[in-house]
Amino acid sequence: MFSREASKKLRQEFWISFGKSYPRKWLLYNTRIKGLFLKFHFDTRNAMVSIDIEDHNLENRIQLWENLLSLKSILQTSYLPKAIFEEIYFLENEKEISRVYVIKENVSIHDKNTWQETMLFLSEHMGILENFYQEFKDVLNA
Repeated sequence: MFSREASKKLRQEFWISFGKSYPRKWLLYNTRIKGLFLKFHFDTRNAMVSIDIEDHNLENRIQLWENLLSLKSILQTSYLPKAIFEEIYFLENEKEISRVYVIKENVSIHDKNTWQETMLFLSEHMGILENFYQEFKDVLNA
């Protein structure tokens, strides 16, 4: 078990190391589509790369989700075959969003032995997700 401070230090160390190992400007929050974000996640159980729809306006969120669903077969066939689509996904803070994601299980931010494979997973899959987004941003924003 790690103290809160030790856990925080490891998290900072991981993300600094990731940034140095994969130095590029990720798209993430700069999608220019209100409420649509590309995100990295890494905790004590798994790593994840996702497209999150977090619009406070439910109608906008539903429209974005439907646009994303219209691209589901393309995303799963040509980009991320293991993509998981969840229209209703609850974050740790109990906020409800819609999410499409790929996950790598059995890795931990507290286990430095899993960091290299996690960094590779995050970089490869975010690159693929960014390519998908760039190709279909007009459809997503319709």
